[in-house]
Amino acid sequence: MSSFAKLSPDFYTQENTLSVCRQLLGKKLCTLIDGILTGGIIVETEAYRGPEDLGSHAYNNRRTTRNDVMYAEGGVVYMYICYGIHDMLNIVTGKEGSSHAILIRALQPTEGIPEMRARRGTQDLKRLCKGPGALAKALGLSKKHNGTSLQSDVIWVEDTPALSAEHIVETSRVGLNIQGVYRDIPWRFYIKGNPFISRK
Repeated sequence: MSSFAKLSPDFYTQENTLSVCRQLLGKKLCTLIDGILTGGIIVETEAYRGPEDLGSHAYNNRRTTRNDVMYAEGGVVYMYICYGIHDMLNIVTGKEGSSHAILIRALQPTEGIPEMRARRGTQDLKRLCKGPGALAKALGLSKKHNGTSLQSDVIWVEDTPALSAEHIVETSRVGLNIQGVYRDIPWRFYIKGNPFISRK
């Protein structure tokens, strides 16, 4: 277990989602599912900024049963299923009603690696948490965890020393089937040179 404390609730209510997206890099994300601790260092994130962002599920203030938790106060988990297959882990940020969220795209595994290997069906350490679907499965997360507080003992993020700007790469988000500026805007962030990111 790490000696670092959980990030405080006010970390998640910051209004600048891009700043939070950068700040999450290097933090440690952990789960305790069925009594089994798993976790890793966050190495890749993507920001989705509420109603103006064409890539966001909350674009144009769209609100459905699926995305309702995006409108909660920051500090809870937004889980959804992509392509009917992959569970995707997002962290809601901002004040209540903001509808901002950060997709966690990749982790560097550090805790519970044998269990993560069993869940993923692979021994390849670099593939365990490479991509949002893979990391959610490795951590034991599914849509049933939607809305779970990051102050809980089910899923949380531990504070660690901040990374300096020269260690962070900013680039376009992955796989957006949209047109215009929001397709190419540099709202994906990853740790420079880290071998566990999903793609360069």
